[in-house]
Amino acid sequence: MCHSTSSRPPAPPVVGEVASHGTIELISGDGTRFLAYRAEPATPNGRSVVILPDIRGLHPYYRDLAVRFAEAGFKVIAIDYFGRTAGTDDDRGETFDWQPKIAQVTSEQVRADVLAAAAELPGPVFTVGFCFGGSYSWWLGANGNGLAGAIGFYGAVRRIDTIPETPGAPLLLLRGGADTASTEEEFDTFTAALDRAGTEHETHIYENAPHSFFDRSYAEWAEACADSWRQIMAFTERHSA
Repeated sequence: MCHSTSSRPPAPPVVGEVASHGTIELISGDGTRFLAYRAEPATPNGRSVVILPDIRGLHPYYRDLAVRFAEAGFKVIAIDYFGRTAGTDDDRGETFDWQPKIAQVTSEQVRADVLAAAAELPGPVFTVGFCFGGSYSWWLGANGNGLAGAIGFYGAVRRIDTIPETPGAPLLLLRGGADTASTEEEFDTFTAALDRAGTEHETHIYENAPHSFFDRSYAEWAEACADSWRQIMAFTERHSA
């Protein structure tokens, strides 16, 4: 797992007012009700984000991250993965037994839940994922899915299904140099497949940064966090035209 209960995401470069935030329920394409967290900025920047958490679903870190994105001007929904196995129980803290449940989550379920969240947001819509969610963010973007772009932090590319041979949405890969979730060879294979498909992608590697470096409690990675925010802001602005 990526973050402890005390972990919190770093602040965006520009912090604005948040109009509202709180837990909601959404209905997926197969009729499943699932938990989500919505945040609305007081001054929207014209872009929307669906957040894909790590393996524990809608952990407190990701609720706080939704607020951070709203502070940056994004309309945001962070999703949970466990509507089919844990219902809409609102407890995703340290005692949540995610391990037997995450193994039951399928690619198509993630796609359906993300698309249900995206349908609640005005376009352009981007995905931003972390670890498990980072892999799925890249996979969804590579397959298009109506996204303006897809961003992933420290995803394990070995989880990604076959990349289509046609261009998908632009991808942003934010990686820690000391992260071992995927090997360089695995990333080379993944990016080569993107190149063959004609899918635009860019990678930023933060030297010596570990898995889960995007955490304001890690003072030594403060610049990596700040630059990650800069990359997100620039990427989403560039692909919103």
